[in-house]
Amino acid sequence: MKKSIIITGGAGFIGSHIVRLMVKKYPDYKIINLDKLTYAGNLENLKDIEGASNYSFAKMDICDFEGVLELMKREEVNGVIHLAAESHVDRSIKDPFAFAQTNVMGTLSLLQAARLYWESLPEKYEGKRFYHISTDEVYGALQLDNPAGKDGKGPYGTEFFTENTRYQPHSPYSAAKASSDHFVRAFHDTYGMPTIVTNCSNNYGPYQFPEKLIPLFINNIRKRKPLPVYGKGENVRDWLYVEDHAAAIDLIFHQGKAGETYNIGGFNEWKNIDIVKTLIKTVDRQLGRKEGEDLDLITYVADRAGHDLRYAIDASKLERELGWKPKVQFEEGIELTVKWYLENEKWMDNVTSGAYQEYYESMYGNRR
Repeated sequence: MKKSIIITGGAGFIGSHIVRLMVKKYPDYKIINLDKLTYAGNLENLKDIEGASNYSFAKMDICDFEGVLELMKREEVNGVIHLAAESHVDRSIKDPFAFAQTNVMGTLSLLQAARLYWESLPEKYEGKRFYHISTDEVYGALQLDNPAGKDGKGPYGTEFFTENTRYQPHSPYSAAKASSDHFVRAFHDTYGMPTIVTNCSNNYGPYQFPEKLIPLFINNIRKRKPLPVYGKGENVRDWLYVEDHAAAIDLIFHQGKAGETYNIGGFNEWKNIDIVKTLIKTVDRQLGRKEGEDLDLITYVADRAGHDLRYAIDASKLERELGWKPKVQFEEGIELTVKWYLENEKWMDNVTSGAYQEYYESMYGNRR
């Protein structure tokens, strides 16, 4: 095996896509999926590669420092791609301690385990890499300079998040991610660990847990349930198809410069309300309903606390230095995403019922 790589959170949404890509693209790599299997982790996401000879799964909490260190030694790990995190802003508002524990202390546990193991080797950090995936939410919010947008899409402002934008997190989730980013950079500056940080915009696509806007609303439209939109739906987000993100992670892991930060974005800003209307029309059409007949499902609710108005990523550094840019246009990505969820109702129903968690508990219990 040329490389032995731990991918944390590999049973989750983005994690499962990068695990699948790595397992299929690099048959001479050993890919270890480390996941605690919380509510957002589902091994059904990886059914198609679970029997691959270069893939293995380890049920483990990233906060289990001793367990992680033991795993790294046993598997002779020389790369970490770290995606495991609590990521839902609403949940962070209700339980900030859980987010600090997983996102901050969990990241620190991984960093320290990797450092101690790699520094014990004759070659030390040579050929090693610790890649930390973060979010654009650490940067705070941008101005909505052009509220009307253009044809309901964008641009919505002249400012964009760059790799040099000052951190201004506004939620417990983004504050925890910001702290973890700082720890990763500190380990590079203090110990010389070859780390990389990337900050990405909103992802969408298959296998996303249906607490997030796009899969939640696809499911609600399918069942003709209300679509709760925060405020007036004026908040703007930059959307990135998950397979484009996975391709970027692959490229950066192999060719990115240690100690650097790269922003990953879709160059694709949308107001939330326009996303919702597009989903309704797309789902209705794919289900054979009259296009737009479910627009009356939209229900406006009180805005979320600390709800940032606009996020927009400038990913020009990544395009300039490594040649990456997204391949999937939003219209194509939404068609693919809606089609996948409608064709995988069993997966959706299993996830929303929580039945998958009971199965994993019976399989793994609390063992590592």
